Amino acid sequence: MLGCGTSTGVPRIGNDWGRCDPAEPRNARLRSSILVESANEKLLVDCGPDLRQQLLAAQIGRIDAVIITHDHGDHIHGIDELRPIAQALGHPVPVLSTAGTLASLARRFAYAFAADSFYRPIAEAHEMEREWRFGDANIRIVEQPHGGQTSLGLRFDEGERSLVYAIDYSDMTPAMMALYEGANVMISDCLTRQPHPTHAHLDGVLGWARELRIGHLYLSHMGNGLDYRTLVAELPDWAETGFDGLEITL
Repeated sequence: MLGCGTSTGVPRIGNDWGRCDPAEPRNARLRSSILVESANEKLLVDCGPDLRQQLLAAQIGRIDAVIITHDHGDHIHGIDELRPIAQALGHPVPVLSTAGTLASLARRFAYAFAADSFYRPIAEAHEMEREWRFGDANIRIVEQPHGGQTSLGLRFDEGERSLVYAIDYSDMTPAMMALYEGANVMISDCLTRQPHPTHAHLDGVLGWARELRIGHLYLSHMGNGLDYRTLVAELPDWAETGFDGLEITL
C-alpha cells in the first residue's frame, strides 16, 4: 500500500491533522495507490502527485504497467514521474484504463503520450478489457459510482487467492457485489465516518464487507477525521486500518 490518504493527504496543507494524532506515524497518509506484484511483474494502480516519494520509500525502480482507476488529480498527477520507469524499461510504460479516462489523460498530459514530440513518450495508452491477465493473476474490472462520474474497481485472482481494490466509490451496485463477493482481501475506500456524496463511509464499508463475506478488510483513502489508533480499537477482528507502506501477502 503506497498511500492510503484522501485527495489532500494527511495532514492537509496548513498542518491540519484534524482528529488524527500527529504523534502516530501511521496517521501520515500520502495519496492512495497500491503496487501489486505477481510472478515478478509489478503493477501500479494509480499514480498521484506523491508517486516519486512513494516509490523511493518502497525502493521500487521498475513497474511493468499502470492501471488508472479514474482521472481525478490525486490519481493521475504523478504521470510525469513515470519518466525514469520508462527509461529503465526501454519503452513507454503501458497505461491501462477506460477509453474516457485515457482520452482525458491524452488531453492533460499530451507530451507524455505523444509519439511525434521532440521528447520520447513515457506512457502508452491501452484501453482495458473487462478481464485481463497480469503475471499469474487474472484481473477483472467493474465501474463504480463516484459522485457525478465513475471509477474502476478491480478484482485480482491468483489460484485460490483473491484481492479486491475498491477506491473512490459512493455506493455498492449489484455489479460490484457480484464481482467482489467472497474475496479473501478487500482494500476499500473509507473517507469519513459520516455518509458522503462521493465516497464510502465507515459504517457503510463495514456493512458491505459483511454482506460480501470478505475475508479481511483494509481501509484506505482516509481523511483526517479517521485516527489510526481510534479505528484499531473499534474495528472488528476481520478489519484493519491501512497505512502507508503496509505489505499484504495473499
